[in-house]
Amino acid sequence: MLVLQPARKRRQPSQGRIGLAIAGGGPIGGMYELGALRALDVAIEGLDLTRLEVYVGVSSGAFLAAGLANRLDTAEMCRIFITGDSDQVRFRPEVFLRPAFVEYFKRAASLPRLAFDWWKGVVTDPTGSHLSELISRFGGAIPTGLFDNRGIERFLRHVFTIRGRSNDFRDLAAKLYVVAVDLDSGHAVRFGSQGWDDVPISRAVQASSALPGLYSPVDIRGHHFVDGALRRTMHASVVLDHGIDLMLGINPFVPFNASLGGRPPEGLEKLSHGGLPMVLSQTFRTILQSRMQVGLAKYAQQYPDTDQVVFEPNEDDGEMFFTNVFSYSSRQRVCEHAFSSTLADLRRKRDQLGPVLAKHGLRLRAEVLDDPSASIMDGLGLAPKPTDTTARLRTALDDVDALIRKRRATSRRAPSGKRK
Repeated sequence: MLVLQPARKRRQPSQGRIGLAIAGGGPIGGMYELGALRALDVAIEGLDLTRLEVYVGVSSGAFLAAGLANRLDTAEMCRIFITGDSDQVRFRPEVFLRPAFVEYFKRAASLPRLAFDWWKGVVTDPTGSHLSELISRFGGAIPTGLFDNRGIERFLRHVFTIRGRSNDFRDLAAKLYVVAVDLDSGHAVRFGSQGWDDVPISRAVQASSALPGLYSPVDIRGHHFVDGALRRTMHASVVLDHGIDLMLGINPFVPFNASLGGRPPEGLEKLSHGGLPMVLSQTFRTILQSRMQVGLAKYAQQYPDTDQVVFEPNEDDGEMFFTNVFSYSSRQRVCEHAFSSTLADLRRKRDQLGPVLAKHGLRLRAEVLDDPSASIMDGLGLAPKPTDTTARLRTALDDVDALIRKRRATSRRAPSGKRK
């Protein structure tokens, strides 16, 4: 589903400043987002997702935003996460799902003290409501997360310290923000903003993706951070505040609507038949999308001179809804599905979207949109293996080329009387 909110008024011609906001959604949500980004990459001429003005990522979206801001293009990310053909990084899903044994042992070690305190209360005050306090007192012995997310940080630290990349927000050519929530205050923190830009990018992504219950909160400067989606779904206002001309957003989580023709798995006529996990999934997705829709409506009023385009799965998309959100084994199928769905959205809305993109020097590639055999696997052959020196040189040359193309596009869009 493509949500298009054209600018209601524009004070000056577009300067081609584009921002990208990517929401969270667990491993499968991240793979959907990668498939959608790859589709945009190949279907929109003039769009270079590694050279945008500003990026914001939340949870799984932070992985992708940080990669793009670090000049890791969608083709290479597909090689890393889907085909395994990357000569730079080896992705191993098991690293992301290692039990948090340290957390287990730490919590178990607190049991004797908790038991003693509870028993002491029973002895000193036998008439007290000690049974009702049992759960709250022993809650401290329950681990805060099932899995150890330190492997996430180590993986990203390696990715961002090779081939001329950087693990430092301040070294990037574009602005990158990674959002997490301070558990003790409930406030969102933008890593990459002043005062928080010295935190390593890999550490910020680890914090932003610490989904409560799945991963333990991440301690940074004495603050405990959890998943940034707890506060907002996409945090698109972060990029809109930069005065961009075009905002692209991706949200992988929408509620399922069977009345639109979507088919649930056999034997699951009603979502409630799937038990508590299915009910919670629908509830969670409904809250996230509703919150985002309210935000987008406000953004149209607050940022009237910015074109806004958001991509989501369709509400009848059973493929996305009924796939286990933590299933790494489904990543290629989901990526391909997102790629095809996004191309279909672009194809359906080409008449409305084309003129909007044209204002920013972009053009829909009809040859891609109309190709029924288009696949995310196209063009994913092994890339040349550069050294760190050649990678930096290539980046510098690409920057010069991008600057020249941007100035030419700006000159073409400017009114004839203002051209120099």
